[in-house]
Amino acid sequence: MRVYFLTLLALLACCHFGNGLRILGIFPLNGRSHFVMASRLMEELAERGHQVDVVSHFPRKTPMPNYKDLSIAGSLPQVVNNMDAKNVSQFNKMNFENIVQVAGISLCNLLSHKTLQDLINNPPKDPPYDVIVVEVFLSPCYLAFGEHLKVPVVAMMTSSFFDWLEDVTGNPHNPSFMPGLFSPYGQRMTFRERLMNTMLTTYVTMKINSLMQPMSETVKEHFGTDSSINEIYKTMSTVLVNSHHSLNGIRPHTTSVFEVGGLHINDKTTESLSPEVKKWLDESTHGCIYFTFGSMVRIESFPKETLDVFYTVFERIAPVRVLMKVAKKEDLPPGLPKNVMIQSWFSQVAVFKHKNVKAFISHGGLMSLQEATYYGIPIIGIPMFGDQHNNMRNADSLHIAVNLVSMQNVTVETLSYAIDKVLHDETYRTSMKKTSELFKDRPIKPIDLAVYVVEYTARHGNVLQSPVIELNWWQRNLLDVYGFLLACVVSVLAVLVLVLRKLTKLVFGCNSCTRKKKTKASESKKQK
Repeated sequence: MRVYFLTLLALLACCHFGNGLRILGIFPLNGRSHFVMASRLMEELAERGHQVDVVSHFPRKTPMPNYKDLSIAGSLPQVVNNMDAKNVSQFNKMNFENIVQVAGISLCNLLSHKTLQDLINNPPKDPPYDVIVVEVFLSPCYLAFGEHLKVPVVAMMTSSFFDWLEDVTGNPHNPSFMPGLFSPYGQRMTFRERLMNTMLTTYVTMKINSLMQPMSETVKEHFGTDSSINEIYKTMSTVLVNSHHSLNGIRPHTTSVFEVGGLHINDKTTESLSPEVKKWLDESTHGCIYFTFGSMVRIESFPKETLDVFYTVFERIAPVRVLMKVAKKEDLPPGLPKNVMIQSWFSQVAVFKHKNVKAFISHGGLMSLQEATYYGIPIIGIPMFGDQHNNMRNADSLHIAVNLVSMQNVTVETLSYAIDKVLHDETYRTSMKKTSELFKDRPIKPIDLAVYVVEYTARHGNVLQSPVIELNWWQRNLLDVYGFLLACVVSVLAVLVLVLRKLTKLVFGCNSCTRKKKTKASESKKQK
């Protein structure tokens, strides 16, 4: 039966609507890496004949049919190639209050932006929107557009499922084998680790949810509704999650949650290598290592001592070559080894496709991890913040990466060891090949599934929502049922105790009285 369902799903995903939908996409976070997933989905929807209006900080450079930018660029500082070593250190020291302020409250304040005010006060009506796609991270205020425009909402998560959204979506969560987003443990935990994982996950959920409650005032100000944040969360009809069991482990999901990890990977991309880079890779007959810390972190900003470690190790591994992404090459210290090529940007997918690329030094961003897995490139991980630690810990446990844990652990010895293991230990290449097969072996491509979910949500609204979202936490966890059963057991035991006492008195009471009378009689005779 399941095979028939998946086959039907695949067929439906390949079919276009007779009439195109009008879709509103809202992506308020100003991080380029977060928008990669969103732009891929919205572009695909536009290519399939749907009219999409996209609110983001990243308007397209070239026009595209059916795709309209509603730009909010410049409203927040751009987070592209602007994080230096000091920023990374400060980010790691941020508490939840700071994180919610930066990625939540400040984004909700953008509702006063003219572009968003126009959507609130004068939404298009010819035709009106059929469905909304919203990135949910720490700014649930944008979900209020669904209730305001009376259309269903597809929520998008650019990482694995957030701990603080499990209950409000009715998604099952069991901390005995499901580590939290910020948990340092794997899926096989000792008693102590399960205890710590439960406490940490509960704390994170309660803390973040409490910090987001004041956002309801912002929602009331702009949408005129008294809905609480928890009530706003209930407007999510379906959820697209950027995860897959091959990398993130086995996790149960409710019917409204769909794993679309790797959605952004377009194997048919027209992006190609520049002639210079292609020549360099073609001539790298001993292999080449690709080195980047993503779109945000500038490698050249790290201390000279750290960069000297990379220089020393890269020089030692020659004739193996290195492609290194550097935003501002003038900020690099002198002494760059001859076997290293630097540029401000590389087409990452095109690099991974080249047969001579043998390893990837990465910060552990999820998009990069998925791309490396898709193309079978083993990883040396140097995670810095956010979910990167979790990503690299999972990759290390799968033997598709060597996790150096942090930049503080990067020395000539540790980096040399990691590169040697990835390049020469067949375990990593074999494990990556197997993981890559699992990552790609699906009944339907993630982009097709995501498009289908958006179209399905437009047709049917909230039909996939779990009924558990209407229950209180004690009802959800059956505490009232367990309490009732416990009361019944206690009541039965209490009755049994009372009955036994009565029976004891009836059976043994007369004999006791007779003995007492005889004792009193003998005592009275002695007194006489």
